[in-house]
Amino acid sequence: MKDGINRITGNVHNIDHITEHDIYLLKEGSHYRLYDKLGAHIINNGKDNGAAFAVWAPNAERVSVTGDFNGWNSESHALYARQDGSGIWEGFISGISGGDIYKYHIHSKYNNFRAEKGDPFAFYWEQPPKTASVVWNLHYEWNDSEWITNRNQHNSLNSPFSVYEVHLGSWRRVMKRENEFLTYREIAHELADYVKEMEFTHVELLPVTEHPFYGSWGYQTTGYFAPTSRYGSPQDFMYLVDYLHQNGIGVILDWVPSHFPSDGHGLAYFDGTHLYEHADPKMGFHPEWKSYIFNYSRNEVRAFLISSAIFWIEKYHIDALRVDAVASMLYLDYARKEGEWIPNKYGGHENLDAINLIKRLNEAVYISNPDVQMIAEESTSWPMVSRPTSIGGLGFGMKWNMGWMHDILKYFSKDPVYRKSHHKELTFSIWYAFSENFLLPLSHDEVVHGKGSLIGKMPGDEWQRHANLRILFGYMFAHPGKKLLFMGGEFAQLKEWDHDESLEWSNLQYPLHKGIQNWVKDLNRFYKKETALYGSDFAEDGFEWIDFNDCEHSIISFIRKDKDTDDIVLLVCNATPVPRHNYNVGVPSGGFWKETLNSDAEMYGGSGCGNFGGIQAVKKAAHGRAYSLSLTLPPLGILFFKNSN
Repeated sequence: MKDGINRITGNVHNIDHITEHDIYLLKEGSHYRLYDKLGAHIINNGKDNGAAFAVWAPNAERVSVTGDFNGWNSESHALYARQDGSGIWEGFISGISGGDIYKYHIHSKYNNFRAEKGDPFAFYWEQPPKTASVVWNLHYEWNDSEWITNRNQHNSLNSPFSVYEVHLGSWRRVMKRENEFLTYREIAHELADYVKEMEFTHVELLPVTEHPFYGSWGYQTTGYFAPTSRYGSPQDFMYLVDYLHQNGIGVILDWVPSHFPSDGHGLAYFDGTHLYEHADPKMGFHPEWKSYIFNYSRNEVRAFLISSAIFWIEKYHIDALRVDAVASMLYLDYARKEGEWIPNKYGGHENLDAINLIKRLNEAVYISNPDVQMIAEESTSWPMVSRPTSIGGLGFGMKWNMGWMHDILKYFSKDPVYRKSHHKELTFSIWYAFSENFLLPLSHDEVVHGKGSLIGKMPGDEWQRHANLRILFGYMFAHPGKKLLFMGGEFAQLKEWDHDESLEWSNLQYPLHKGIQNWVKDLNRFYKKETALYGSDFAEDGFEWIDFNDCEHSIISFIRKDKDTDDIVLLVCNATPVPRHNYNVGVPSGGFWKETLNSDAEMYGGSGCGNFGGIQAVKKAAHGRAYSLSLTLPPLGILFFKNSN
């Protein structure tokens, strides 16, 4: 950032940076690239180099630009109010260049309210706890053209999705630099190498949008158009995305249109009125998160949010947005008691304005960028979340399967002796698995706030806990739906996740933890190779039960298949610590069935119990099929088979 006081003096000049058509689109809420017009843009006005500033503040009496360039003098560089009823203040200041720090000084028409506000459209912010915006140019020479050209091959709904969820500030720290963060550029190489080694297809980044409180993990956003400066510049973040793409790795970004924090330099009470947030606290304040809720009925707010989504996809080449807390947007009574919310015009609890925003958001993204994905974190039974808006859906490409996550963690936390009474928790998710395009999450939310680590949820002694975790991961990869695993889970981190510390990489010196990592790596490799495990994820004909009724022994068996290739994978899971010998499983064909993966293999930390690489099917009826396998099922193990004929 540049230093200096009063190095720029003089007037702010008017400039035709924003057209009448821009204003028309803004007023109707359909300007989806507002970031090209509002905010600070380094330009030449035909005479001087400088920056064009524009900010939406319809209830301001006066707006000026203050910063290091004028000694933070709120009187010297006032913007002009447009005379078209748009509420936009604009102007050109010569001599401004990249790195200059600024804020908008807002003097409201109401209650003599005055505040120094950061730019809602800033491309860059000072590093917290500082709060000013930074004038910045987003020019960058991308080197990911091959990825972008072929993105649909990696990103379609019938492609493999195995997502590694990452919090950049705590994935790996630099101990030699007093536990400092890695920079975006440092992370790029280490993360790409690791994700490639582990065979994940995508990384999902907890929000990198600028946020004042590090402990919010990015979910309390102030900068909807800026990556956090904690790890470097916008170009440094572009380098991270670019490098991951060059290594064949997709990038998903968590994005939060549901609420924003009350920090004084942010969006809240922006021009002395409730501009971005709903004025009524029963609709505009979130009681659980103590944050503000966007006013989705306001056209300019809808344009702001949709522009933010498009911005990350087009300016930063993001491959998918995971939209946070969709349920809190859909329901007017979310986290509210009776009398604390206002029904919609039909008397219901659905937030009609938020629904309209979500549909328009998804339509705008998919029309302009059909090879990306929009993913909903939606925790209720709202229908058709991942169905097109043309048939009444919300228009997302995928939805997190929170029901599966809750059931499966509840099941595997039980001592195996009690699992026969909870068999439904293992099997129930299949009955609704094809009602949405589901992604199966074992996310950061399950390893924080006293919930402990994944390995900490598993019952039994140390060996049994690791065996249970191997089954859990194996079942996730076998189950219909895309996959997501939060960092540290892949090597059985012992401690609950702490955003202030690096992951426990030292665990990998121990064989059981290294075994878990080997297991996840091989699951990913096999998953990506077998179209039966991903090609028909969202179609009922891609799954077939063999037996879901053996609750007495806590054993299930099923087939995954690809309708286009006729590939078949057989899965058999034994969720008790008792090995089962000569266990008959019906199969659809004869021939040799190769045991392709066995979670009890010694290289994964298991006991080595199995079927010596495979078994010949015999013509003996079982489970309604003419052929069957007489298997040895390892204790607390899951087996994957392929017919080699």
